[in-house]
Amino acid sequence: MTLASVQADLAARAPDLHVMVTETSTATVQLAADVHGCAPGQIAKTLAIRVGEREFLLVTRGDARLSNQKAKAAFGGRPRMLGPDDVLRLTSHEVGGVCPFGLPAPLTIYCDVSLRIYDEVIPAGGSTHASVRLPLSRLLELCGGQWADACDVPDA
Repeated sequence: MTLASVQADLAARAPDLHVMVTETSTATVQLAADVHGCAPGQIAKTLAIRVGEREFLLVTRGDARLSNQKAKAAFGGRPRMLGPDDVLRLTSHEVGGVCPFGLPAPLTIYCDVSLRIYDEVIPAGGSTHASVRLPLSRLLELCGGQWADACDVPDA
C-alpha cells in the first residue's frame, strides 16, 4: 500500500508533516485543487520521465506542461513520459497518487523552477485520495535540492 509507504517515509524524514486523506478524489490536478481550495498551479504534480537510460522524477506545478526543448536542455536528451506500468514499477504509486515520497529505491528527483512562485505546495500522498501540504523549501529539501527548468506554464 503506497499510502503507508508515504506515511512511513514522512514519519522518518519529516515527522512534522502528515498525509491528508480525503473522501473526495485528488487524482487529477483540478480535483486536488478543488479539494484543497487552491489554484491548480499550487498542486505539485510528479512526472516520471526517461531520458536515454535514465529514469527520474520531476515535480512541477499542476498547470505546467513538460517542454521538450527545455527538458532536452535541462536533462541532456529527449524526455519521454513513462507509462502507468513503468510509473508503478519506479515509484510504487499508481497514476493519480504519484509523489516523491515513499519510493521503493533511491531516485533522482528534480523540482521544476515553475514552482518558485508558490510558498506552499500540495503534492499527492501515494494514493488518489491523499495529499501533503508543505512549504516549497521543504519539498525541495526532501527531494534532494535539485532545480530544473523543464516546463512551460500558462500565461498569467
